[in-house]
Amino acid sequence: MPSIPEAELIRLQANQAHVRNICILAHVDHGKTTLSDSLLASNGIISSKLAGKVRFLDSRADEQERGITMESSAISLYFKIRRRVAAASIAAAAAKATDAAENAAEKTVPSGTVMDQSNDTASSGAGTPTDANTTSATNSGTSTPAESVAEEYLINLIDSPGHVDFSGEVSTASRLCDGALVLVDAVEGVCTQTHTVLRQAWKESVRPVLVINKIDRLITELQFTPLEAYIHLNKILEQVNAVMGTFFSENVLEEDYRKKAEKKKDQEGKKEEGTTGLEDTFSDWHVETQDDSHIYFHPSQGNVIFASAIDGWAFRVDQFAAIYAQKLGMKEGVLRKCLWGDFYLDPKTKRVIGYKGLKGRALKPLAIHLVLDNVWKVYDVVVVNPDKDMTEKVVKSLNLKVLPRDMRSKDTRAVLTTIFSQWLPLSTCVLLAVVEQLPSPAAAQKIRMPKMLHPFETTPPEPTEDWEKGMINCDSSSGVVAYVSKMVSVPLDVLPKNKRKTLSAEEMRQRGRVQREQLVAAAKSAELGEVGVHLDVDEVVANRLQKEAEERAAAEELEGKEALIGFSRIYSGTVRVGQKLKVLGPKYDPANPTQHCSEVTVDSLFMIMGRDLIGLDSVPAGNVFGIGGLEGHVLKYGTLWSAEWEGGQNLVGKGLETAPIVRVALEPEDPSQMAQLVRGLQLLNQADPSVQVLTQETGEHVILTSGEVHLQRCMADLRERFARIEISMSEPIVPFRETAVDAPAQIVTSSAMAVNEAQGRDQGEKLIAKSETGARGTIVATTPNRHVRFVVRTVPIPEELKKYLLDHAEQIQAYVEDNGGNAANSGKGTSGVAVLTEQVEAGEKAKAQKKLLEELTPLFAKAGEEWKGREKDILAFGPRRVGPNLLINHLGYDFSRNSNRSGADEGAATTGADGITVQDMAESIQTGFQIATNGGPLCGEPMLGMAFFLQEIEILENSQEAGIEGGRSKMAVSSGQVITSMRDACRLGFLEWSPRLMLAMYSCDIQTTVIARRKGKILHEEMKEGTPFFSIQALLPVVESFGFSDDIRKRTSGAASPQLIFSHFEVLDMDPFWVPNTVEELEDLGEKADRENVAKRYMDVVRKRKGLFVEQKIVEHAEKQRTLRKN
Repeated sequence: MPSIPEAELIRLQANQAHVRNICILAHVDHGKTTLSDSLLASNGIISSKLAGKVRFLDSRADEQERGITMESSAISLYFKIRRRVAAASIAAAAAKATDAAENAAEKTVPSGTVMDQSNDTASSGAGTPTDANTTSATNSGTSTPAESVAEEYLINLIDSPGHVDFSGEVSTASRLCDGALVLVDAVEGVCTQTHTVLRQAWKESVRPVLVINKIDRLITELQFTPLEAYIHLNKILEQVNAVMGTFFSENVLEEDYRKKAEKKKDQEGKKEEGTTGLEDTFSDWHVETQDDSHIYFHPSQGNVIFASAIDGWAFRVDQFAAIYAQKLGMKEGVLRKCLWGDFYLDPKTKRVIGYKGLKGRALKPLAIHLVLDNVWKVYDVVVVNPDKDMTEKVVKSLNLKVLPRDMRSKDTRAVLTTIFSQWLPLSTCVLLAVVEQLPSPAAAQKIRMPKMLHPFETTPPEPTEDWEKGMINCDSSSGVVAYVSKMVSVPLDVLPKNKRKTLSAEEMRQRGRVQREQLVAAAKSAELGEVGVHLDVDEVVANRLQKEAEERAAAEELEGKEALIGFSRIYSGTVRVGQKLKVLGPKYDPANPTQHCSEVTVDSLFMIMGRDLIGLDSVPAGNVFGIGGLEGHVLKYGTLWSAEWEGGQNLVGKGLETAPIVRVALEPEDPSQMAQLVRGLQLLNQADPSVQVLTQETGEHVILTSGEVHLQRCMADLRERFARIEISMSEPIVPFRETAVDAPAQIVTSSAMAVNEAQGRDQGEKLIAKSETGARGTIVATTPNRHVRFVVRTVPIPEELKKYLLDHAEQIQAYVEDNGGNAANSGKGTSGVAVLTEQVEAGEKAKAQKKLLEELTPLFAKAGEEWKGREKDILAFGPRRVGPNLLINHLGYDFSRNSNRSGADEGAATTGADGITVQDMAESIQTGFQIATNGGPLCGEPMLGMAFFLQEIEILENSQEAGIEGGRSKMAVSSGQVITSMRDACRLGFLEWSPRLMLAMYSCDIQTTVIARRKGKILHEEMKEGTPFFSIQALLPVVESFGFSDDIRKRTSGAASPQLIFSHFEVLDMDPFWVPNTVEELEDLGEKADRENVAKRYMDVVRKRKGLFVEQKIVEHAEKQRTLRKN
C-alpha cells in the first residue's frame, strides 16, 4: 500500500467522530511491537514482508538488541472502510429522517478486505460477505442494489512497554488514550503485567479490546488439536474476565460502603427524631446488585480478537458469522452469538442446538467446526505437514490470488503469511475492531472527564464552569485544556524546521530542467558574442558545493543536541502555534492560583509519527500531539490551561508505576566535565517519567531507577545522548531499614557500637546512659553543658499497629502535610502539640483527623496498657514527619511551646518560668527524633517500627544562674545540644533491644529453578495446565538481584525472563552483632563461626560506603605464621 500523504492525516484531526486514540498494553514479549508493525504496514510505512521483524517503533538501539520496548512510541494511522448501504435506504434517509438510514444499514465491510473472498476450507463456492449482505437484503424483502459509503478514520496509536521496570510509561500512555488493545499470549496466558495494565485501564476508564495473540504457538509448538485449543482459549478468557470482575467488585463494595456510611448518619438523625423505619434495617443485609455484563470479554460481543501477529492474521467471530449466515439460513446477529460457546450444528436438521440438544452425540462446537478447523487446516498443509498440492487446493477454495512464485517458495512461513494476509489480514481486523468497539474522543470524554475531575465522587455533579463543559463535550471552540503526560527528548536535527526538505520526483525533474535551460541559454549567448551576463558552469558548481558545505556545517552543529517536546492530549479547545497558555504543575492547588503556575508561548506543534515529527499549525480537541516550548516550565508532567481563564484544574493523576528502588551515585571520569553531567541529569530527569535525580547532602549526584534494566537504559542515555561524556558509576545502592525485636541483645557488641556512635565526646557514656531503674530501652540523657536532662524510652511498635502505619502512609502524609505545612507557613509555633489533637479548621482536615483517631484508638488499646490512649499524645511521625516511627508524649502535660506562657497548663513542671522552659526544647526534641529515625545506629539507614516515649524532661538549676537574659542567651546552645543528645539517646535505646536489618524485597514471577541460591523464598508454584511452563512466584532480596536476570537467561538458554516488582521490606532474622559465645554454639560452629553473619556483612558494606567506622580485622583466625626466608 502506498504511503499516506501527511495532508490527509492532518485533515482528519478535525473530525472528532472519526478519531480514535488507542494504546497497546501487555506483558513483556506478548507481541505488542510485532502487532504494531503489521498495522504500520497497512499504511505503507514499512514493507508488509518486514512486519514483525523490523520493530519500527523500537527506535532505540538497546530496544532492538534486547527485543523489548523501553519507551512509549506514538504514530498516526489512516484507515478507510466502506459501509454497504442499500440505495433505497439512502434515498429514504434524504427524504425522511436520519434514523431510517441507520435501521437499513447493513454489515460494515472494510475496503479491500479479504473477507469478500473468505470461505470454508472444507467446501468451495460459498458466498462472499458481499453476496451475504445482498442475499440478506433480498431475504428481508429489499431487492435494491447495495451502495458503498466510504468513511475515513485517524487512529492515534501508542505502543507501550511491557517490562515491569517501565510501568511509568504505561501510565503515561493510558492517560492519553480512550481505548486499549490488551494483548495476552495464547501459551503463557495472564501474567503479572497483564493484571497491572488491566488495572491501569480500569482506573483511567479506558475501554479495552482483548487480543489473544500467538495462537500459532498452540499449533506448531504445543501441537494442540482444535478442541484442545478451544478449551485453552476459553480458560484464558475466564482468567481475564476474573481479573475484570475483581476490579468491578472492589468498586461496588467501595460504593456500597459509602452509601451505608451516609445511611448510618441519616439513621442516627432519625433516631434522635424517633422516625427510624423498618426499611432502613433491611438495607444493610445485601449489596445492591449492578449490571456488570459490559465489562467482560466475549467473542460474541466483538471485543475479542484471535491473532498471530508474527504470521500476519487475525479474526473476530463476526467475520465468520457474515460468511456462514447465508449457508445456514440464519440471521447474522443470531449466528454471531452462537459462534462461540456451547452451541453445536445438528448435521441432520442443519440447525444450531445447545448443550441439552446433544443427547449424547459427540458433536464439535460451532467455534471449532466453522472457525478453528479452517485455521488448523491451513497450518497443517503449509507448515506442519507441507503438501503443495493440498496448499493449492486450499488457496483455490478460499478464492485467493497467490502468485506462483510465492507458492514455489521454500520458506513455508512466507507461504503461510502470504495466504493469511489475503484471507484474514491482521491490520483490517484490528483497525475495524478499534473503529467499532472503541469510543471517539467526544464519546469517551463524557465518561472519563467527570471521573477525572471528581475522582472521589460516586455521582459527579453536573458541569457548571465553561472549562468543565468544554472538556466533557470535547468542544474545539472552547478554551484550551490539555494534559502533558511526559517530556520526550528528541535530537534537534529531527525537528521539521531543521530537516532538509525532501524533494518529490516531479520537483527534482523541474529543478534539473531549469538548470539545463540556463546552461543552454548561456552557451548560446557565448557563441553569438552577445553582451550581457554569461552563466559560468564552474561558478554554478562552486555555488552548489558551497551551499552543500553550509548545510553540512549546520547539520554538524545540531548533531548531538537534544530538544524536549511535551507528549500531550488536548481535551478542549484548539491549540495554535504562538498561543499563550498557563502551565499548571503537579502541585498546583486552585486555592493558591499563583503558586506552581507559569505562562508559556507555544513554540511548535507536532504530529508524532514514530521516529519522525510532522509540523502542525494547530491541533483541535480530542487529539494526541507533541508541543514545543515547555522546557523549563514542565518537569515531567503538567496541565496546559487557557490563559484567558482564571484559576485552573490540576489533571495530574497518580499512576501505578513501581517505586524506584535501585540507586547509584554518578561522577564524571574527568572532573572538569561536572557541568555536563549536571546538565545531562537535568535532561534525563525530564525525559524519563520513572527516574528520580537527587543531590545528596554529601554532594553526590544520585539517580533512582525502577530496576536493573531501567538503570542500564538511563546510563546509556546519559553517556550517548544527554551528557555525552564518560561517567563512572558506583555499585548499586540498595536501601535497607533498621528495626528491633524483643529478643536477647548482644550486650558487649551493642555497647561497643554505642561508644563508636558517640566517639569524639569525652563524657559520652556518662551523659547518655541506660537507666538503672527504668524498663528495657530507657535512656537518661544530659546535655554536655548540664542544662537539660531528659528520659526517653524506646519500644518496638506492635506488629498490627506497624502494619497500619505502613499501609496508611499516604493518608498520614496528606494529613500531616496539610496541617503541619500550613501551620509552619503561617508562623504558628506548633512544636510539642500532639499531631492528632491539634485544633484544625472544620472541614476536610477535621474529618481526616477524626478518621485517623478512630482507626488508631483500637490499635493502641490492643497493644497493651502502656499504649492505651496514647494515640492522642503522638508528637510526631518520623522520619521526615510521615514515617512509621512515633514520638509519644509521656510527660503528663502539654508540651507545646506556648502552653505554659498562655496559662493553659499550670501544672506543667518547668524549672525556669522566667528563663528557659521545657517547652522551649520541644522543637529540638522533635528534630533529634527525626534525625535518629532517618539514620539508625547500625548503618545509618532509616528506622522502621520504633516508638520513643518522652518520659521526663527538666531544666537543671545551673542554667538559671545567669538570670533571665543570661539564661535565654544560652538557649541557642542548649537547643543544639538537646538535638544531638536526643539523637544519641534514641539510637542507644534502639540498641538495647535486639536490632535487625530489613531487606527490600522483590516479588519475582518466573519459570525457572535458580531462586534458592540467591536467598530467595518460594511463595507459590504451579504447572500451567496444557503448557510446558512451570510458574514460580517468589520473594527475592533486591540486594541479591543484580545479575539475576542474566543468570536466569543463561540457565534457561534465554527461554525465561524474571519480572521483578518491589514488594515490601522484610526483617532479616539475624542479629548483626551475633558471635558464637555459648558452649553449644562454640561446639557446633567453633571460634571461627563458619556460618556467615549475612546481616553483619550487609551492615558493614553500607557503613563502609557511608564512611562510618567498620570494625574489621586485616588478618582473621590466623592458624599459621608465615616466615620469609632470608637471603
